[in-house]
Amino acid sequence: MKPLLPAVLALLPLLMPGTAAARTVYRCVQGNTVSLATAPEPGSKCKAQQIDDSAVQTPNLWGNMGVFSGTLYEREQDGQLVYSTRNLPGSRVFLKFTVSTPPGEPAHEGLGKVGAPQLNRHAKQFKAAARATGVDDAWLRAIAHAESNFDAGAVSPKGAQGVMQLMPDTATELGVADPLSAEQSINGGARYMKALLVRYKGDRTLAAAAYNAGIGAVTRYKGVPPYAETLTYVEKVSALYVRYREAMGFKAETPAR
Repeated sequence: MKPLLPAVLALLPLLMPGTAAARTVYRCVQGNTVSLATAPEPGSKCKAQQIDDSAVQTPNLWGNMGVFSGTLYEREQDGQLVYSTRNLPGSRVFLKFTVSTPPGEPAHEGLGKVGAPQLNRHAKQFKAAARATGVDDAWLRAIAHAESNFDAGAVSPKGAQGVMQLMPDTATELGVADPLSAEQSINGGARYMKALLVRYKGDRTLAAAAYNAGIGAVTRYKGVPPYAETLTYVEKVSALYVRYREAMGFKAETPAR
């Protein structure tokens, strides 16, 4: 065994299924990019994760990124050799790898595109759902626009259905008997969004992230999950919300000073 190999084994359990080791691995986020490292990376926000010897399955620290290839780099940091999947100054290529991350959550970008507000789509149902739940009408419309473009018959590749793109298990929990009914979907989606807003104390960004990727993902990452689909989705919904607010006669929100 090469003398450097024991140090790199901290990463290999995540790169090579079947290898196990009890070590600390850092999941580092910089911008919208994720890397794994044996030490905190300069310029990144890193979180330590203990990999247990007895773990039946190595935890997925990458997130929902599908199958991708990368490079493990070696460099000196604070007088020690460290390893990272990010190419930082002074890095040398140590090995190439391919990893497949499990889907985990039903994260998606949404079927609708950012565009002009559509105030005439299911207007009566949105007004009724907003009154019943107290959730901003414009916010519900922004979600529906991003999710399905208001198509009551929309079915996503991951199985979400209807105007509010409810997953089957979520629809069942909400008592939505027919997820392809615009009225039932909007009512169910509004009740679900109300619960999320209560959970996150009115934080619409976290509520949108949880609506997209699931409460578990938001809890695990202590914020918006770093999934490309979720980041795109949250940005899309936020932009649509501003447009719907303005189209409905409300002034644009600005930061407090």
